[in-house]
Amino acid sequence: MYGAQQLEAYRTVQNANNLSGRDIEAAALTRSALLLDDCRKNWGGPGHDEKLAQALRINQSVWTILQSELVRDDNPLPLEIRQNVLTLSVFIDKRIIEIMADPQPEKLKIIIDINLNLAAGLRGSGLE
Repeated sequence: MYGAQQLEAYRTVQNANNLSGRDIEAAALTRSALLLDDCRKNWGGPGHDEKLAQALRINQSVWTILQSELVRDDNPLPLEIRQNVLTLSVFIDKRIIEIMADPQPEKLKIIIDINLNLAAGLRGSGLE
């Protein structure tokens, strides 16, 4: 018998199958931004260090996947946009390392903003 977590995971995958690739990427960026924002808002709260580490790992994973998609020859985005997002990804990588070395809540804001802005752009792009 399935538990609540397994059913929720199944529903998430099922719902994701109805989304375009860009919608899934936008949702992942948004989720990462919300996790980071929660860490920023609850800085120093119970379990903060582990929550921050997890949020940073998830965000890094999302950006790693984006990077791998952006360098594919069959990526439908124009080359200039791909290059601009790759440049952002390098900034994100550096900022994550900075936060890991010297955690400060204000350092999260730029990552949160970039994630949310890119997610909004992906939702409005109409590209598949």
